[in-house]
Amino acid sequence: MADGHVVALSGGVGGAKLALGLSRILPPDRLTIVANTGDDFTHLGLTICPDLDTVMYTLADLSNKEAGWGLAGESWNFLDALSALGGEDWFRLGDRDLATHITRTRWLAEGRSLSTVTGDLCRRLGVAHPIVPMSDDPVPTIVELKDGGDLAFQHYFVRDQCEPVVAGFRFEGIERAAPAAGFADALARSDLDCVVICPSNPFVSVDPVLKLPGVQAALDGSDAPVVAVSPIVGGQALKGPAAKMMDELGMPRDPVSVARHYAGRIDGLVIDEADLDSADLVREAGPAATVTQTVMVTLADREQLARDTLAFAASLRA
Repeated sequence: MADGHVVALSGGVGGAKLALGLSRILPPDRLTIVANTGDDFTHLGLTICPDLDTVMYTLADLSNKEAGWGLAGESWNFLDALSALGGEDWFRLGDRDLATHITRTRWLAEGRSLSTVTGDLCRRLGVAHPIVPMSDDPVPTIVELKDGGDLAFQHYFVRDQCEPVVAGFRFEGIERAAPAAGFADALARSDLDCVVICPSNPFVSVDPVLKLPGVQAALDGSDAPVVAVSPIVGGQALKGPAAKMMDELGMPRDPVSVARHYAGRIDGLVIDEADLDSADLVREAGPAATVTQTVMVTLADREQLARDTLAFAASLRA
């Protein structure tokens, strides 16, 4: 296990599972969790941060464990009333979840940064480990479609159920954005042991984080290894549209494609036992590879994958 500090980069549901596993085996002063904010958007006048909230609710043990997103014990009176009035009800906002979005929106309007707001929300929900947004600057993900049009990410992902065929992605304003202070400070730590890319969509959950100005330079200038966990297992994405996106981008659905996508940006890739036959091809693509169980069904699975990933990082560091 790592002796120093670990930075975990996370998207939503899949990433939050490993982030929870890491939080179970590392104390708060040795782990910084950085969440993607490319998914953030304004809806019904409220600032919605889906990946930040998924990670926060997961570590607070408040999440809907069956859905993987939202809050347990949620009710939908507001959404039902909104639908009856002909309002935009395609993005499901539960009654309890609304409190988070309303509070965040009010605090942001008062001039607080997203980092400060996230820290305050986490403290009030009893989350001890630091969760920081990748940036305090808006960097909305735009999905470029094969037919030549564009869609805001949540319109593609939720409203249109990932049906449009994708041609690429861009992150508006990223050239003017900066990593949040908590993110930059964590990468600059002298005791940084490793950076873990949790099993999240490489294109829309991880690329926005890695493409922030200064992030790749900080990773390249550090001795700490960068280790990713493949989100593709046995030709499928366990959650989300990553496999469909790979098909549409002309990439085989396997960990080798993940390794090639991250080429030059990671030192190692953790792949599932179902993809054992791909290990050598992953290594040929550049990063080192290790094989373990990456499918996280139970809390014990999350903790074990966290241990295996940190042990792999330690072997690369050695």
